[in-house]
Amino acid sequence: MSREKMNCHPMKNNKKALILAAGEGSRLHPLTLDRPKCLIDAGGQPLIDYQLDILRQQQYGDIVFIKGYLADRLERPGARYYTNSAFAETNMVWTLFCARDEFDADLVVSYGDIAYGADALRALDESSADIAVVVDRLWHEYWQERYEDPLEDLETLRIDGAGRIVDIGQKPKSMDEIQGQYIGLMKFTQRGLKALEEVFDEAVSSGVSINGRAPEKAYMTDLLQAVINRGHSVVPVFIDGGWVEVDTIDDLNAPITQARLSAIRQEQTKTHG
Repeated sequence: MSREKMNCHPMKNNKKALILAAGEGSRLHPLTLDRPKCLIDAGGQPLIDYQLDILRQQQYGDIVFIKGYLADRLERPGARYYTNSAFAETNMVWTLFCARDEFDADLVVSYGDIAYGADALRALDESSADIAVVVDRLWHEYWQERYEDPLEDLETLRIDGAGRIVDIGQKPKSMDEIQGQYIGLMKFTQRGLKALEEVFDEAVSSGVSINGRAPEKAYMTDLLQAVINRGHSVVPVFIDGGWVEVDTIDDLNAPITQARLSAIRQEQTKTHG
């Protein structure tokens, strides 16, 4: 893990966002042969710029990237950076903890290969939960547009009677185990971040797994499930569509992806206008 020198000095009261952008995106070859996944052209602009516009509109003045693959290509004005030098051998959780120094304030964490509208971030901002996770209730239409058999790519997400997530990120046996879809956008208070640290530190120091995976290979949903299993509340923040993830060329070119990206751009144009 390494941290680059920072060229900016954000005010302490600025809201902070951390973007996980270390992965290669091999399923997007040849588009990612010369650039990180988050910089591919998506509807006429780099994919990451959709997020950056929304974050800045919502007063997120402190934006931090964790880079990895082709790290020197990812530069955005005013941002700060960490680097996961082991990006090829590690996964999301390891990447997140490369920026552990940033766990000193409430923190929005997002994947670098998604785009979402302002409504999603506003809803997340309004949550007072220590661990809040954006969940799409209208996932079914989106997955049907993207996959011949949606169940092949879907993950479980079940919510109990008290409105807390109790199961996330597993392979579902049926649609009954899916009450929404995790989109890769979440918020943690310092108390919530402490819960993540406890799980991660125990796994690293004692060699136990994080929800069945070594800490180097764990996904964010593994970390969330491990925190849930310890009795911490993980609360859904619901949205109804209006976002995209880009994993493959087919994702990028899908009509629903282009339509949603266009809607996000139009929203931003109206806001800036």
